[in-house]
Amino acid sequence: MRMLQVALVMFLALMTAAAQQPTLPEQDEDAVWQILRDGGVALIRHARAPGTGDPVFFDINDCSTQRNLSQEGRDQARELGQAFEAASVTVGKVLHSRWCRARDTAELAFPGKVEPEPVLDSFFADRATREEQTEQLRRIVSQWSGPDALVLVTHQVNITALTDVFPREGEVIVLKPGDDGFDIAGRIAPVPAK
Repeated sequence: MRMLQVALVMFLALMTAAAQQPTLPEQDEDAVWQILRDGGVALIRHARAPGTGDPVFFDINDCSTQRNLSQEGRDQARELGQAFEAASVTVGKVLHSRWCRARDTAELAFPGKVEPEPVLDSFFADRATREEQTEQLRRIVSQWSGPDALVLVTHQVNITALTDVFPREGEVIVLKPGDDGFDIAGRIAPVPAK
C-alpha cells in the first residue's frame, strides 16, 4: 500500500511539474556555456539512476540501501565532465548532495574537486525541510561571484523547488547570479544514452 501511495504522489508531482514548466527563451547553446565560462552556476540533477525515490530502509551512510547510478548513469556523468572541458569551462567549486548517486555523479564528472553539501540533500521523502533548504540554496546561488563556475549536483525536487524547472537526469540548469538573486539562463541537455 505504501508503494502505491508513493507512486501516486510521484505521478501527480510529475504531472503538476510538467504542466507548470516555465518557458525558457530559445537558447544559443554556446551563449549558455559562456555564462558558465563567465562564472555562472551549473545546477545539475544527478545522472541516470533507475527508479524513484529511495527504499524504505534508506541509510545515507550505506550506498547499498540507496538508488544508485546505473552503468549508463556512470558513463553519462563522465561525459558531462568531458562536455565542461570541451566547452572550456573552468570549475571553481563542486558541491553535491550526500546521496550516493549525486556524490558519484560529481566525482565522475569532476574528480578531485568535490565536497558534500547537506543543503543539496533530497527532501523527496520528507518535505519538512523543503523551504529552509531551498532558501539556503537560493543564497548559495545568488552569492556566487565566480570568477569560475560553481557546480551543484542535487536532485529533481531541489531543482524544481528553486527554479520551477523539472530537469531530466543528468540535465544542467544554468543560472546567472545577479543583484536580485539569479536568472535561469538556459538548459544543457543530458548526454544521450548510448
